[in-house]
Amino acid sequence: MTPKKRRTKRISLEEEEKPEIAIDFPEEASMPSVVEDRMKKNIDRIKTQDGVIGYILRNSKSASIDLKDPTKIIDYATLSSSAFEASEELSETFDLGDIKHTFVEGNIVKFLSLTDGENKVSVFMDKKVNHKRIYKDLLD
Repeated sequence: MTPKKRRTKRISLEEEEKPEIAIDFPEEASMPSVVEDRMKKNIDRIKTQDGVIGYILRNSKSASIDLKDPTKIIDYATLSSSAFEASEELSETFDLGDIKHTFVEGNIVKFLSLTDGENKVSVFMDKKVNHKRIYKDLLD
């Protein structure tokens, strides 16, 4: 059985009817901010520490993910995103103000999430790692 061919209607737009598309890229949008540069340098230092599983760094323009187990990227990305959403929801519900950071500890893994300017970062680590030191190193 041969599949039936579909007929398509072609629409011709006159020159004056064609939509105009304009995209404006401000020069500063392509340059990383000082905060973003500092954060990337700090994360590069932190990711080499013993017990650090990896990190997710994102802003409105890009995201960087570096995990020792790449098969868990979706799991950690979902966890990170959910933590940010939950902390914002709790802040609004209980009128807590701005959340500086979120810390979640499980049986095996813990993670620290924080917002610095436009950047949102989550660092995943073994339970034995000193998360207070990681927090301090992130903001240096």
